[in-house]
Amino acid sequence: MASIDQALPLGFRWASVRAGIKASGRPDVAVAVADKPAAAAAMFTSNQVKAAPLQVDAEHLRATGGYVRAVLVNAGNANCATGAQGLAAARESCTQLATCLGVAAEEVFPSSTGIIGVPLPVDKLTAALPGAVAGLSDSSDAAEAFATAIMTTDTRVKIAQSEVSVGHRPVRIFGCCKGAGMIGPQLIPHATMLVYLFTDLQASPAELQTMLATAVETSFHSISVDGDTSTNDTVLLFASGASGVIYDQAQIGEQQAFRDALGHVCDTLAHAIIDDGEGVTHVVRLLVSGADDDVAAKRVARSVANSPLCKTAWSSADPNWGRILAAAGYAGVRFDPAQVSIHIGGLPVFERGARSAAIDEAAVHRRMLDREYEIAIDLGTGPGVCRFLACDLTVEYVHINADYST
Repeated sequence: MASIDQALPLGFRWASVRAGIKASGRPDVAVAVADKPAAAAAMFTSNQVKAAPLQVDAEHLRATGGYVRAVLVNAGNANCATGAQGLAAARESCTQLATCLGVAAEEVFPSSTGIIGVPLPVDKLTAALPGAVAGLSDSSDAAEAFATAIMTTDTRVKIAQSEVSVGHRPVRIFGCCKGAGMIGPQLIPHATMLVYLFTDLQASPAELQTMLATAVETSFHSISVDGDTSTNDTVLLFASGASGVIYDQAQIGEQQAFRDALGHVCDTLAHAIIDDGEGVTHVVRLLVSGADDDVAAKRVARSVANSPLCKTAWSSADPNWGRILAAAGYAGVRFDPAQVSIHIGGLPVFERGARSAAIDEAAVHRRMLDREYEIAIDLGTGPGVCRFLACDLTVEYVHINADYST
């Protein structure tokens, strides 16, 4: 289990309770509360099918101008494709939590994760809220309990922290997330991945949105377990301002240090999602270079990351470079195959349009037996670069998802 080994951001309290939504009977409702209205920035799935809580989130952020008092997460039910009933359930849960806290319903940010198409048992959820509010605490145990309650098929808690000094005062970031399957995030700023980032920096919603978009692009936007874009994907950055440090009054170097720390937390959480992917036995770091631009490089990386043929080869440490080349070729990106080179685990397998004369398949196979290794694809065309995290596809993944709803 992950442990919280640094001081938490000031101005927040966390709690979790059992509502009986998860069939396992484990904690399935998580609440986080800011002592005062906190500036927020969020990014949501680009899937046209959006879960009810995401629709409510967008409404609430517009209504408050980007300020939030409480986050409410339920696990075990996605509250997606549930029609008017689902929207009513999301709004009712916000109203009930707001009543318990003495805040406006529009200041509550709801999230759900779990099975799609099953009505959310809102009575169970709302009945558990008084107990959650009574248990709110700023302790490490409470924060970790929050991170634990949001899990579904995850096998471990996913937590990351960072701290920077601004004007000799500490500014802290605490992040937690869930996600193991249905991970192919395509987020826009206006088995599911849920990410919650807490900081005690004082910043405006617009400043937070800019920082979040940058951090997400190289972290959560650069990972894939199975290529499926969830209906519930959400990333929330929540700033209490309780450190007393004001972002736009900090020196340029201090601002950059905070952005770097936020990026580090996001990168750590993104890696944790892939490392805990459903049935994953290998984490593959893709490095695509030599594309026309970074966007083209990412298209190639995503194409390789999501190829079932590549992913199954990785599961058995099979150095089948032909599958990698083919997946790059159908990514819709211009390049000359005669200029392409591929290295697996630092060893050459394909160089400038042909099988490498130096290839040692046994040595490559041994490298691919490692839990984590790199595949480097140089397209030989331009300056574009992308780093992307992928994983293998195993029989265990099929078992988990073949029986998910039964």
